[in-house]
Amino acid sequence: MSISPLLTGLTGKLPELRALYEDLHTYPELSFEEERTAALVAERLREQGWEVTERVGGTGVVGVLANRGDGADGAEGDGPVVLLRADMDALPVREETGLPYASKNDGVMHACGHDMHVAWLLGATGQLAAVRDAWRGTVVAVFQPAEEVGGAPKMLADGFAERFPRPDVCLAQHVAAAPAGLVGTRAGALMAGADSMRVTLFGRGGHGSTPEATVDPVVLAAAVVMRLQTVVSREVGAGQQAVVTVGSIHGGTKENIIPDTVELKINVRSTTAAVRERVLAAVERIVRAEAAASAAPREPEIVPIESFPVTHNDPAATEAVQAALAAEFPSLTFELTSPVPNSEDFGAFGTALGAPSVFWFVGGADHRLFVDVDLEALVRDGIPPQIPSNHSPRFAPVPEPTIETGVRALLAAAGHWLAP
Repeated sequence: MSISPLLTGLTGKLPELRALYEDLHTYPELSFEEERTAALVAERLREQGWEVTERVGGTGVVGVLANRGDGADGAEGDGPVVLLRADMDALPVREETGLPYASKNDGVMHACGHDMHVAWLLGATGQLAAVRDAWRGTVVAVFQPAEEVGGAPKMLADGFAERFPRPDVCLAQHVAAAPAGLVGTRAGALMAGADSMRVTLFGRGGHGSTPEATVDPVVLAAAVVMRLQTVVSREVGAGQQAVVTVGSIHGGTKENIIPDTVELKINVRSTTAAVRERVLAAVERIVRAEAAASAAPREPEIVPIESFPVTHNDPAATEAVQAALAAEFPSLTFELTSPVPNSEDFGAFGTALGAPSVFWFVGGADHRLFVDVDLEALVRDGIPPQIPSNHSPRFAPVPEPTIETGVRALLAAAGHWLAP
């Protein structure tokens, strides 16, 4: 369908959406602490005319709008049900963008662009509510807390399937460090599965001047970290994908005290079940072997934190979304050639609700950063390392045209199912 009717009046609303985005960026909130953000979302949805449910899975917000396609409210069953999802949480990162609307919450930043996602979805919900004669069906707008750290599973565990219309398709998008205006995805495996674990290494503490009387868990942790770097390079095939990251190390209180314990947090990304099994086994083997080599007085404790499967795009639904995006952005749509190592919990909705799902990326970086990079090279080689990427303290999507592109992309994809 042509989405032109769905875009009626959008241009005039862009300044308001930009102000909303800047406000969200200024006041970021960590996972499961999105109280202000959730209240703002609920207020905006009610103003637009949506049926709103708050505190789903903690701080989650769900809006439902049923529409007959003639400008009047409908009933569930009057057409397809489309689920649109945006995540709301920020990260424990101290911002270094220098923006006039930089974070005022010290040590917390929207370093992954979820503020942009909220603005996109509220822009789309505003359009859907304003032009009800241009579409038919039911839209479930999901504003999710704690992306990748349990938000989607918690919303589902809070009776999501019983409380809200069951979708025929689940759709979501993520801002990326690609040139603003680009949109891209692929069918099948899109994003890696993720496994996180907390490892506690045990030593025998003592005075820094007499290390021979101790078992130093700091040295043990260093050996573990270095040896883990060989997992991907020596145990994963060149044509396979995996990432092993030690993102957190905590141990000790003073420079002349050898502590009793050190805690590591390890993250593993993989794109197939076989590679996942091999890498997780290698991580555990190395942790335990290094502890034995250091004569640790106790076996390490390895406790899973989170686990998310590969984000999988349904082939038929992805074909429909790609066609809709290509029609809306003829020269700005691209197809990824392989899965990316980032991870998502969005796929939990489609899996639990028995619906196909599609996830795609929207570029948000300043075009001036890509003067010597063409689209073909970008798809082939990835984002140049000098470009601030998601989770960087310097990650800063440009509001224009990123906000408008994201709203149009959501409406274009949803419009395939919501055609009157």
